[in-house]
Amino acid sequence: MHFDVAVAAFVVLPLLLVGVLGWGTAVAWRHSGATRKASMQAAAFAVTAALLWLAVTWAAAKSGIFHNWDRTPPPFALLVLAILLLSAAIAFSPLGRRLAQWIPLWALVAVQAFRLPLELAMHAMYTRGVMPQQMSYSGRNFDIVTGATAIIVSALVWSGRGGRRLVAAWNGLGLLLLINVVIVAILGTPRFRYFGDDALNTWVFDAPFVWLPAVMVLAALAGHLVIFRALGLARLPPSRTVD
Repeated sequence: MHFDVAVAAFVVLPLLLVGVLGWGTAVAWRHSGATRKASMQAAAFAVTAALLWLAVTWAAAKSGIFHNWDRTPPPFALLVLAILLLSAAIAFSPLGRRLAQWIPLWALVAVQAFRLPLELAMHAMYTRGVMPQQMSYSGRNFDIVTGATAIIVSALVWSGRGGRRLVAAWNGLGLLLLINVVIVAILGTPRFRYFGDDALNTWVFDAPFVWLPAVMVLAALAGHLVIFRALGLARLPPSRTVD
């Protein structure tokens, strides 16, 4: 069986993000003074909740429910609403506060580098005719800039050559680019058909591509909100190490 790297990215990247969530939760809990056992329990809970979300969205996509646009509201619109609410809930929860307080800024920024391989995989889907052009960097999606610059900005902050103003500017740009691609995606759905019937955005209704909005957009948005929260908190002196 031929292994498709581009398609695999839509499975591997979400699973890696779940792993990062578990790691970040454990580190944040431990640094906040919790015991090792309590830290591991918090991480296990976060990972379990995330995996449950992955399973639910995968099963929903497999059922074909997101292709039903005759309902009002369409099921996919409810998924988008859930993504927005979950992103805010994570960022402004005790988990989000501890991540913002105890995970170094460079690490919070570095996580967003997943958007670089994601955008490369999305472009591959466009070249194969799976995804409409407007969703790629050949069209109206410029989110690859966020992923590429996340590597540079995190390295500058880690080395001490970049500070909070750089992170704030980068985070604001990244959030705007994320909002842009989300709007483009919504306008391309069967309800709006803004880009025409030949450029409908329906590929994310199926597994594994449903994890693009359900997991990766959620992670990107929650990540930006956590960074903004971190910038507003009194933090310990920046550390180059995360244990």
